[in-house]
Amino acid sequence: MWRPLPDQQVPPTAFVEKVRGAMRLCTLDSDAMALGLAPGMALADARAQVPELRVFDVDAHADQDWLERLCDGAARYTPMAAVDPPDGLMLDISGCAHLFGGEIALMEDAVARLLRRDIRVRAALGNTAEAAHALARFPGRPAPDEDAAIRRLPVAALRLPPDSEASLRRAGLKTVGEVAARPLSTLAARFGAEAVDALHLLLGQAAHPLNPRRVAPAIQIDHPFAEPVARTEYAVAALEQLVAQACVQLGERAQGGRRFHATFFRSDGLAFPLRVETSLPVRDPPAIMRLFAERMESVSDPLDPGFGFDMVRLAVPRAEPLAASQLALEGGAAKEGADVAALLDALATRAGRNRVLRLAPVDTHIPEQGQLALPAIESRGPAQWQAPPSEYPHAPPTRPIHLFDPPQRIDVMAQVPDGPPHRFRWRRALHEVTRFEGPERIAPQWWKIADGQLEKPEQDRFLTRDYYRVEDARGRRLWIFRHGLYGTERSNPAWYVHGLFA
Repeated sequence: MWRPLPDQQVPPTAFVEKVRGAMRLCTLDSDAMALGLAPGMALADARAQVPELRVFDVDAHADQDWLERLCDGAARYTPMAAVDPPDGLMLDISGCAHLFGGEIALMEDAVARLLRRDIRVRAALGNTAEAAHALARFPGRPAPDEDAAIRRLPVAALRLPPDSEASLRRAGLKTVGEVAARPLSTLAARFGAEAVDALHLLLGQAAHPLNPRRVAPAIQIDHPFAEPVARTEYAVAALEQLVAQACVQLGERAQGGRRFHATFFRSDGLAFPLRVETSLPVRDPPAIMRLFAERMESVSDPLDPGFGFDMVRLAVPRAEPLAASQLALEGGAAKEGADVAALLDALATRAGRNRVLRLAPVDTHIPEQGQLALPAIESRGPAQWQAPPSEYPHAPPTRPIHLFDPPQRIDVMAQVPDGPPHRFRWRRALHEVTRFEGPERIAPQWWKIADGQLEKPEQDRFLTRDYYRVEDARGRRLWIFRHGLYGTERSNPAWYVHGLFA
């Protein structure tokens, strides 16, 4: 269904991109196409034909971001909202239409919101997502029913690759009905099985589930307003009520939330999402609202009500078991580490979840992979660092306190080619080795190489290593290794400094 904008004195618009060193038209509005312009035309030819043409550079990332924001706003109608690149949205309104007065009323409300933002839009209803997509992108004459309207559509509605579509046209098949009239075995043999699959999907003879942008959360609570609210403080107060209700539901389930998503829906169709995350399950409304306050202060795009918010939604997409806790008799914290977890939550909310990290041990014999820097807000199971054997309680550590990433190359002199280092040059300084321990041989991950999990550059990084703990004449202790073995993996193995001891 076509809904044009009100008459405005806006010149025709086109987006251009560089193709083989020349600027060519990529996307055009309907006014530019009505004047004879077409995608692929050179920009110079287009300007000669339409001097008043407005031209903008294509920005695929900005277009995708804008489409995703519109999809988030469409979540007011149904949780099954998906992006249909490069310029479409798919909404599964099954079971939701009655909340808005029916399917036609829901569609007209969605179109009206987009029109208020000067967006030209075509919308259509269909029994399947493919049918709605085709009817919206290829509008035609009125038809007695949906099946008849689909069969009148051009073969481009099948969304086949360009070469397959061209083959159908050369065969004289110009509409979906003409394709459907041919035997399926003939279509599959001449145009491939994908043509038959596309035809079945468009005619509703096969199912293709919609992939929503947001997965349905465990808990979702809405707070609609009778009239658009122009004050952000009032909308935040409504969010506080929703948080309290969500915590009550979490308590009934003996759970705590790990992620909380708040969405402020504006009357013009845009949505402002705010998301917070916790390192431990929580159901404390003041603590959750403090995180939302931190998020509001740190976002680059402020919470602008515009013409007003008409609904606030709170979702809890991730919840975990949380048993009831009891305070100590003398008072104090109910759970050890709660203060540290609250601090981590606040820092990660303000600075970003990937800015606050913690080191987690990994069960591997590769030194540089023995620990991973992961977001501190992600909870992991308890793990213990490898301790020295009990029979040697005062033995020196086998691993240095600092590792270089990547290891630093050194020049080594040894008494025999495969013997311990005798003297080496590192950072333009000569080091005389007075004591050494080793070698400690660390073999490569042969099971990954055998299974083909490591490419050739990765295999070169994991040759056999012989590690030595050495001490130079000045008392500095270093961890160095020989990368490769003589006569097997490398004819002239290289030496590296991998770490420093205390």
